[in-house]
Formats: sequence, C-alpha cells, structure tokens
Amino acid sequence: MRANLIPGIALWIFGMSIVLSYYFLESARPIFDRVTSLRETYGFLYSAISTGIFAGLIPFLYLLFAKRIVPGTVLTTGLFYLLFWSYRGVEVDAFYRFQAWLFGDDNGWKTIVSKVLFDQFVYCPVWAAPMTAACYAWRDVGFSFPQLRRRLNRRFLVFEVAVILLSTWTIWIPATAIIYSLPLPLQVPLFNLVLCFFVLLVSVLTSRESREPS
Repeated sequence: MRANLIPGIALWIFGMSIVLSYYFLESARPIFDRVTSLRETYGFLYSAISTGIFAGLIPFLYLLFAKRIVPGTVLTTGLFYLLFWSYRGVEVDAFYRFQAWLFGDDNGWKTIVSKVLFDQFVYCPVWAAPMTAACYAWRDVGFSFPQLRRRLNRRFLVFEVAVILLSTWTIWIPATAIIYSLPLPLQVPLFNLVLCFFVLLVSVLTSRESREPS
C-alpha cells in the first residue's frame, strides 16, 4: 500500500484533471462529446472493446516487453488478458448502470459516497476481488482447473485475495469517487484509464511467472 501511494496520488490528480476539464474547460467539450457519442452508440460493445484494450492489450504488451511472460505462453496469456478484461468491461458497465438506477445519476456528494461505499465494500470483496484473484491464479497454473482447485485454499483467500483487495482500496476508493463525479456515459472511459494502471499493479502482485534475466 505504501509503494502504491505515490503512483496512486499521481493517478488521482490525472483523473481529477479530466473531471475538472469536463466541467470547466470549454475547449475540451468536443472530446467529451465524442466519447459520450461513442459510448451511447455502441453501449456494451464499446465497454468490451475499450476495456479489452486498456486493461488487456496494453498491460499484456508491457509484460511481454518486460519479459514477464513465460516463453511458449504468449498466445494463451494474450488471449486471457483480452477476453477476461473485455468481459469485465461489460460487467462494470452493467454495474455502473445498476448503481445509477439504485442511487441516481447525479453528481451530488451523497450519491457519490453511496456509490463508492457500495462499490468498494460490497461489490469488490464479495465478487470483483475474489473473481479476479481466481482468474489470475488459473492463468498462473497454466489454465488447469484441477491445479486451480488445489490452489483455492484458505491461504489463497486470506493472502492473495486480501492483497488484491487492499491494493483495490488503495487505488480505487479515491478513484471511484472521481469516476462517479462524471456523467454515466463518461464513467467507463475514465474507469479504463485508471484500470490500465491498476491491472499492471495486479499483474505484478499476483504473478507466479519467473522473470528472465535481463
């Protein structure tokens, strides 16, 4: 958590600058309008493709060039990143829509606080963190379900899920407050920018791949 604090602060400043640009920088409005149009036109397809790129393709390329991909698994690992995060993009889009229905789609502080609390202390510990940890563990054991079942023990739940959850709270409690400050159509695009950094963090924390000598 301490190691993530400085990158997290930089990320929050970046996210807040986008929010402030939306509300106060008139010259930036055409860009936001274009993104909004794409999001509203293509809906869940936009969320799948954009999240697949930002959270799947970009982190995968980073790991590939950093030599953190086990030789012989480049194709399967790349497909895992793309398919997993494309699905998560659709899931998060649906979750944001559900929260807008549940709490409202305004940017009042009560609405933002309600969404952040429900996001970080219900959705994340109950579903998002365990599912992410399990999927990355499945990747680490070579996509073997028998090995995955052996790995899903008490230590996994206590340590690996806890690591992801603590990392999630470090980055995402402030980040989700920033994301929920934007209108619903712009929440997934900003989520993707934050997620790109976060997936790199999760990849390092949960990786069981040996590094090649530099």
